[in-house]
Amino acid sequence: MSGLPPQQNDWYSGSQDGSYQFYMGEGEQDFPQQLNFQPLQAENQPAMQSDYYNPGYPAQAEFTGKIFTPSANYSEPGEKTSQDFSDEPPLLEELGINPDHILQKTMGVLNPFRRTEMSILQDTDLAGPLVFCLAFGALLLLSGKVHFGYIYGLGVLGCVGIYMLLSLMTETGVSFGVVVTVLGYCLLPIVILAGVNVVFSLQGIAGNALSGMAIFWCSLSSSKLFVTALTMDHQQPLIAFPCALLYGVFALITIF
Repeated sequence: MSGLPPQQNDWYSGSQDGSYQFYMGEGEQDFPQQLNFQPLQAENQPAMQSDYYNPGYPAQAEFTGKIFTPSANYSEPGEKTSQDFSDEPPLLEELGINPDHILQKTMGVLNPFRRTEMSILQDTDLAGPLVFCLAFGALLLLSGKVHFGYIYGLGVLGCVGIYMLLSLMTETGVSFGVVVTVLGYCLLPIVILAGVNVVFSLQGIAGNALSGMAIFWCSLSSSKLFVTALTMDHQQPLIAFPCALLYGVFALITIF
C-alpha cells in the first residue's frame, strides 16, 4: 500500500546501478539530493607504495622477506661459521707490541757481546723504553727524588742529539724511532743502578765506581746496537762517546 509509511528496514533502497534513495519519516526534513555511491572496484588490486608511505618522503622498496624465517647467515651457537679467525695475528702484534722482540732487545742490552739480528733492531718499539723510563722514575721516587720531568726532558734532547749525529755519520739514513728504541732499552743498567741506590748510598768511592761501570755498560750496549742496526763498520767508538755523555747525566741524577 502506497499510503502506509515505510518500515524501519525500508528507509533506503538501492538499485543495480549503485544509487541509493533514502526515505525520511514524518516530521523529518526530506533529503533533497539523491546520493550515488560508487561500488568498490579495487578488492583484488595490489596496493601502491603511496598508500603505505607518506607522499612527502621517497617511496621505499616493499619488504618481501618472511619475519619468522631465519636468514641464511644465521648459525647456531655451536656451529662453525665460514670465517676462520685462526690466521689472525695476536692482539699484541696488532698494537705494535712484540714480546719476542722485546725479550731479545733486553737480552742484547744485558749482554753487549750477544749477537742481535738487524731486523729486530730496526723494529720501532716504544713499549720497552717507556717501561724502563717509568721504572727509573719510580725507583728515584723511592729514594726521595722526584725527577720525572728531568728524565723526559733529557731523554728527548738526548734522542734528538743522537739522531742528528747518526744522520751525519751514516749514508743510508736513520729513523728517529730506532734511535728512541735503542737509547730507551740501553737505559736498563741505569735503572739497575737506581735500584741499588734505594738500598745503598752511591755517594762514595764504591758508588762512583759502580756508576762508572753502569755508564760504560750503557754506552757499549747502545753503540753496539747502533752499529748493528745501521751497518756502521768500525765506527762504534765514535758512537759510544756521545752515548756515554747522555747516560752520564742520568747517572748523576741517580747519585745526587
